Amino acid sequence: MSAIRNREDKGETTMIKKQYLKSRPVCKVTFSLSPDKGADKADVVGDFTDWQPSPMEQLKNGSFKVVLELPQGNEYQFRYLLNGSEWINETEADHFVPNPYSGENSVVTI
Repeated sequence: MSAIRNREDKGETTMIKKQYLKSRPVCKVTFSLSPDKGADKADVVGDFTDWQPSPMEQLKNGSFKVVLELPQGNEYQFRYLLNGSEWINETEADHFVPNPYSGENSVVTI
């Protein structure tokens, strides 16, 4: 079973693809981000990375992507970090929660 969330917002497209594995209790989650504001680098940062940047691969078309295996039965908070300085959220996250820095974190439910 897979679920895809996709939306265009101000010319940006973010997407989360969930692919549940039958053989193990994990979900392959693809985080994707289209070219945004001339970003040369993008990372996904979340509680599943101990809030350390996890590099996203830049594709030939300028978009960014990373695939992570996350244990099922959890909610994970995350954000995208562009060029090491600009934080953005996933426009189609399952929901959002306040963070201690006067903003919100995206949440993906697996």
